[in-house]
Amino acid sequence: MKTSQRLEHALIKLYNAYHNNRLNPEDCTACAVGNILDNQDSWKHLSNEHGSLQLNYIGSVHQNLGRKFNGYTPQEILQIEKVFLDSCGFKTPLCHYNPKPQNPTSNEALFNGLVAVVELLCELDNEPNVLDFSKLFEQENGEPVYHVKTFLA
Repeated sequence: MKTSQRLEHALIKLYNAYHNNRLNPEDCTACAVGNILDNQDSWKHLSNEHGSLQLNYIGSVHQNLGRKFNGYTPQEILQIEKVFLDSCGFKTPLCHYNPKPQNPTSNEALFNGLVAVVELLCELDNEPNVLDFSKLFEQENGEPVYHVKTFLA
């Protein structure tokens, strides 16, 4: 499947971060956006509240100037981060009195966050969800429509 360059780069970075234990929703350089933006934290200045969809003055200026960060607009960056935090079990926007998950870096929490982010990234690029495997189970007259090659010996 052919995807946009920004989507492909983001997916590779998120995949590597997940499998190399470098995905952490409580670290702005290691969260979904932090990884997509090359482990930089400058993106956190686009909003006054972490996990909010509301751009602040700086974020609005960048948005209105058409600036993009690794292909993503400031508004898209905030969307990605909110989806990641929400799917990891946080209540957003983050605040010291809002509940947070017991173990935000558990494989389950990170996987849930990652799946939600991948779905959003595909949606932003008008691409089918690369994690949607439902076609593998489609049948016609009781036979599978699509066949998967197996690598069993």
